[in-house]
Amino acid sequence: MEHRIVVNLAPDLADRAAILAPLAAFNAQNAAPVASQFLAVLIQDADGATVGGLWGRTAYRWLFIELLVVPEAMRGQSRGASIMAAAEQIARDRGCIGAWVDTFSFQALGFYQKLGYEIFGEIQDYPPGEARYFLKKRLDDPAATPPA
Repeated sequence: MEHRIVVNLAPDLADRAAILAPLAAFNAQNAAPVASQFLAVLIQDADGATVGGLWGRTAYRWLFIELLVVPEAMRGQSRGASIMAAAEQIARDRGCIGAWVDTFSFQALGFYQKLGYEIFGEIQDYPPGEARYFLKKRLDDPAATPPA
């Protein structure tokens, strides 16, 4: 059977699923089964509309924080730290040993570092003139666990 390389500048979710399926099968054969679960810690207004918060998932005993936003008017009031603490506790309850996140130099690098996250990688000039940082925190370290 002959195959060809096709460039698709407007791929759809079916293309992604077709690429993901054999990769997921390979990973399942070579690593422990993944029990990926989403989680969200939301900031909602008086009407119940979500105006910010955290979106992430746990997999392979790690929490990945995909999105975190605190509306500008609410910053500096420990809301971000409270959201992170709640997500980390959910991760601990799910048996996670660590958490990781990525951020840009113009976003929340200092915020994550204040919460005990350490840089483990960076990409310079992404975007040009800035940097993207990858940070992690061990959740199984007694010093990283909030007091009961």
